[in-house]
This record gives sequence, C-alpha cells and structure tokens, in this order.
Amino acid sequence: MKARIKWVEDRTFVGQSGSGHKIVLGTSKEPGGQTPGPSPMELMLIGAGGCSAYDVVHILEKGREAIEDCTVELDADRAETDPKVFTRIHMHFVVKGRGLAPAKVERAVNLSIEKYCSASAMLAKSAVITHDFEVVDTAAPASAG
Repeated sequence: MKARIKWVEDRTFVGQSGSGHKIVLGTSKEPGGQTPGPSPMELMLIGAGGCSAYDVVHILEKGREAIEDCTVELDADRAETDPKVFTRIHMHFVVKGRGLAPAKVERAVNLSIEKYCSASAMLAKSAVITHDFEVVDTAAPASAG
C-alpha cells in the first residue's frame, strides 16, 4: 500500500492514496481556527470507524440479514502530552434494517472490533476501545407521538 502527501500552503496538505483518491487535510495555525479539511488524527478516527462499519455491513450481508444502514459514532480522548495519541475511543454502532436479529448485530460488531478491523487493532495499542450498538427495526411501525 502506498500514499503520498503534498504540502499546499500554510497547514494545508493533499493526501493521495495509492488508488488515486485525494483528500485535503490540515490544521489551523490558530487554536479553534478554520481548517482546510480533517486533521490527520481525525482521519485516523474516521478510518477506524470506516473499517468497522465495512466489517459489520459485510458480516451481516454475508449472513443474509436485511441491513439497510450502518452508522458508527466515535468519541475519543487524546493524551495531554506529545505524542498526543488516542487514549480512549468509544464506538457506538447504529444498525438499521428489517427484522435484524440483535444477537447477529452484536456478533458482527464484536467480530469487527476483536478480529477483523486492522485500524482499531492498531489504535488499541494506545487506546482503550469500547463499543456498544443499537438496532433500529425499519419494519416496525413508527410510534405516534
């Protein structure tokens, strides 16, 4: 796997994957200032969420579950001193579908976190990673209210 990062200006960079996809990333010179794109650490967190979401969808589809949507909400803390590695990451999965079996969703999430997701496996070297999930049955009638 290869990638290339090119400095554009100030704290703005363009990253290009070996497959040719590009993304603008960077930080602000001023604390709390406008950024040109996600920071490198934000990209790492997004990568972990994307890796796990991919796994969960793949596992549930392979098990012939009627999955319609999968969202992973991540919340993380970083060390106070350099290198400011992630120290805690919580992943909350929201999986939607018709008649999904919660036990199968739980199994898919656990397999992703504990076995398949290489991004979370790397981040687990410095961070405590926790996770939970919720299942939304799209076949259930919406409650009036």
